[in-house]
Amino acid sequence: MIAFDNVAKIYPVTKDMRVTAVHGVNLEISAGEFVVVTGRSGSGKTTLLNLAAGLTQPTSGRVLLDGQDLWQMSDRQRSVLRAQKVGFVFQFPSLLPSLTVLENVTLPAIFQPNGARADAGQHARELLEQVGLAPKAGVYPRQLSAGQQQRVVIARALFNQPQVLLADEPTSDLDEQTEHEIMELFAQIHAQTRLTVVLVTHTTQLVSYGTRAVRMAEGQILTAADT
Repeated sequence: MIAFDNVAKIYPVTKDMRVTAVHGVNLEISAGEFVVVTGRSGSGKTTLLNLAAGLTQPTSGRVLLDGQDLWQMSDRQRSVLRAQKVGFVFQFPSLLPSLTVLENVTLPAIFQPNGARADAGQHARELLEQVGLAPKAGVYPRQLSAGQQQRVVIARALFNQPQVLLADEPTSDLDEQTEHEIMELFAQIHAQTRLTVVLVTHTTQLVSYGTRAVRMAEGQILTAADT
């Protein structure tokens, strides 16, 4: 589902200084895997995730999503591919405060090529039921706890029925109990849908929730093994 072929990403800082975020990465993630990527801050985890999504262009090498080379596509083609096949869960909830929970979940419908689906509201309610927040459909993000907000984000990420779910430090701002609940939810969604899930975290204790663990340091993959 996702393949990195000798990928490097180098950021220019000044005329004479460059930062290598990722280099020499070769990694294949099969459809239906739940891969947990760990490493310290600055190890290249988030860059790897952005490369997988086609949000960041590699300096060298190829990134393939479902067999398609992301940077052999036009911007529009990449955008359509992301809208159809990729769901995102970021470190911070990024919910729109002026919209209700239900309205936040239906937002991806706006970006569908054929316009909003007729059953968007009902579909969003089903997703809120799946993440345990059906009674909160009519409230606003400020009325939710941090863990509940992250559940809304997960529901929104699933709205377009993606094949891949990418999560960037989704539990970093949560207490230990809520972190466990959110990770259990990811595991439950993976078991029910067989989505390909790639989740990055600095917390090594979370690797047990996935089917495979990948450890990064200084932009390179050190280990990749089943959990």
